[in-house]
Amino acid sequence: MAALAYNLGKREINHYFSVRSAKVLALVAVLLLAVCHLASRRYRGNDSCEYLLSSGRFLGEKVWQPHSCMMHKYKISEAKNCLVDKHIAFIGDSRIRQLFYSFVKIINPQFKEEGNKHENIPFEDKIASVKVDFLWHPEVNGSMKQCIKVWTEDSVAKPHVIVAGAATWSIKIHNGSNEALSQYKMNITSIAPLLEKLAKTSDVYWVLQDPVYEDLLSENRKMITNEKIDAYNEAAVSILNSSTRNSKSHVKVFSVSKLIAQETIMESLDGLHLPESSRETSAMILMNVYCNKILKPVDGSCCQPRPPLTLIQKLAACFFTLSIVGYLIFYIIHRNAHRKNKPCTDLESGEEKKNIINPPVSPLEIFLQSFCKLGLIMAYFYMCDRANLFMKENKFYTHSTFFIPIIYILVLGVFYNENTKETKVLNREQTDEWKGWMQLVILIYHISGASTFLPVYMHIRVLVAAYLFQTGYGHFSYFWVKGDFGIHRVCQVLFRLNFLVVVLCIVMDRPYQFYYFVPLVTVWFMVIYVTLALWPQITQKKANGNCLWHFGLLLKLAFLLLCICFLAYSQTSLMFRNVPKTSAPSFPDFPDCQINKKGAFEKIFSLWPLSKCFELKGNVYEWWFRWRLDRYVVFHGMLFAFIYLALQKRQILSEGKGEPLFSSKISNFLLFISVVSFLTYSIWASSCKNKAQCNELHPSVSVVQLFICQYHIWLAADTRGILVLIPGNPMLNIIVSTFIFVCVAHEISQITNDLAQIIIPKDNSSLLKRLACIAAFFCGLLILSSIQDKSRH
Repeated sequence: MAALAYNLGKREINHYFSVRSAKVLALVAVLLLAVCHLASRRYRGNDSCEYLLSSGRFLGEKVWQPHSCMMHKYKISEAKNCLVDKHIAFIGDSRIRQLFYSFVKIINPQFKEEGNKHENIPFEDKIASVKVDFLWHPEVNGSMKQCIKVWTEDSVAKPHVIVAGAATWSIKIHNGSNEALSQYKMNITSIAPLLEKLAKTSDVYWVLQDPVYEDLLSENRKMITNEKIDAYNEAAVSILNSSTRNSKSHVKVFSVSKLIAQETIMESLDGLHLPESSRETSAMILMNVYCNKILKPVDGSCCQPRPPLTLIQKLAACFFTLSIVGYLIFYIIHRNAHRKNKPCTDLESGEEKKNIINPPVSPLEIFLQSFCKLGLIMAYFYMCDRANLFMKENKFYTHSTFFIPIIYILVLGVFYNENTKETKVLNREQTDEWKGWMQLVILIYHISGASTFLPVYMHIRVLVAAYLFQTGYGHFSYFWVKGDFGIHRVCQVLFRLNFLVVVLCIVMDRPYQFYYFVPLVTVWFMVIYVTLALWPQITQKKANGNCLWHFGLLLKLAFLLLCICFLAYSQTSLMFRNVPKTSAPSFPDFPDCQINKKGAFEKIFSLWPLSKCFELKGNVYEWWFRWRLDRYVVFHGMLFAFIYLALQKRQILSEGKGEPLFSSKISNFLLFISVVSFLTYSIWASSCKNKAQCNELHPSVSVVQLFICQYHIWLAADTRGILVLIPGNPMLNIIVSTFIFVCVAHEISQITNDLAQIIIPKDNSSLLKRLACIAAFFCGLLILSSIQDKSRH
């Protein structure tokens, strides 16, 4: 009865809610959300710097999340690179001194908090030419005014950044009297015009006073109450914002430290000074405010303007616009023709004339329709991750954010199952199901930021290896059984793999290697094809006639393994040392690594035009890292396919319908070996000390064990953050963004299939002409890309 009710309900839902209606709903949601966010930006302002300086919340205990944008965690090398030839001045009381120390420790973590606290403290890094000074002025008085006034003179070198603030000393010395507050207002009124003048050439920040934890204050500080601090802060904000009559003040109020202190002041040792973690957060916010617009880090969207359109992006926009206009013209003509062909009643006989059959849709119309849809989808991609229309947030990993969704989809999967007619090992339905589960887990892994948890990271590496194993198994099986080495098959596979990535490279202004998994799968497909297509071409049909061909194929596979080992070890091994970050390029999963010697791998992929495809940030280290991680897995997939198909052909393995592949004893033994292997791998992955150690051993042990769209419309900031369509409600945001993401991915899949039929025809002469056009397109793209690179440099 329950099953009948379920089937009836499912049929009813499918009747009213189809894939088409889901996509229409997704489109309406996108339009409504875009309008809401645009209205919010206009009402609240579009300056993410203001949000960074004034609002945010804690994710967990120590991770600060600014409102609507992402904050980058600056490394030593990045901080020095940003602040080269810069002078930063901190002026104020002991709290400003704390902020000074935390800021300097971003540049030099070994800098010690020592010396007389009530005097000026200098810091200078002569190599990076960075100068940071703390000037002791605990009260807003004539002394502070004189110090600031000197900087306003034309003959004096001005600091590039000035961070000022004081109040608690005034409250303490004058016992919290109202007269002291009045004097504070007068003094800050006289200083405000000087700060405003400095702000025209330098970045000036006024730090509001943080709250205190009154229960921990010593007796001589009991007069410093939060009520008094609020009164001083209100006075400072009011006077600084009114210092310019006809325009907005250039002095930026640093009020976010108040919010940080409200959450952490209970951890203070004396009730007045903030704990170190809070000071580090404030210092990192200062670094983001100044450096994001200079270095433009991917995961630091705060204070970054929208990137200007490149020439290639402008040409792409023109092409998509022409496609939309062309399709609308076709649609109008087709609709008018359809109206004319409608059946009409004969007035004499009273009978309807027969309807004229509509002509088939032309390939040109399908082409324009596909690019019309794709243009709208790419506009959504651009809005999500380039136009600063929607909000972005940093990832924050907790065990619950990863494991609860995993458990949920596993439980849900129990109730959704279908029978299959296929009984072969790794048949199409089985591998599609396997890939689907892996995609789900990898998506949850990315959006939850689980890469920071090493055991999860290593198990995801196994899933990636499993996908590549299927690549080797599937393509080898096709070429071995079918013997189809024609150019049509190769072009179809390459087009389906790379079409979306090429479009995204153009629209999102990212290199091909940025979407690393597609280049990885593409290269391995070509490796499989070349290995089997080169003379002598050995197929199953040929090998059945003579067993010696099996040995010939094994020799080919052995030669492939030899080439893989040569490329892997001709390049000097990655050296895991505590090298300075400034002396070697780094990439995500090898934080401390360098390649000391230029080997065969680097020489091959550094050649033009391969370098344009496989370089990232001017080198091939990222590509080397990705290729090296799973270098043996595809070979294992090919070898497994060969052994399995050979045994099957000789009827050593029987796969009749309903018949088991092995006897129950052998099956149980293999199941036991699999479980033990998985548990052993899990224990090993959990015992790894760092990613570098795990990654070094992963290629040797991994054999025991929707992707591109997520980069920009599910995640954000090129996968470094999370797209926020609905702020303030993470669960609803994930549901809505996931729904739109799935609809977009499905539509792109259909567009790719339609275009593949048009652009890659079966007729060889037509195909060669299309390939010539594609080659010309890529040549033009390479030329334009080179021109862009030169103009940027």
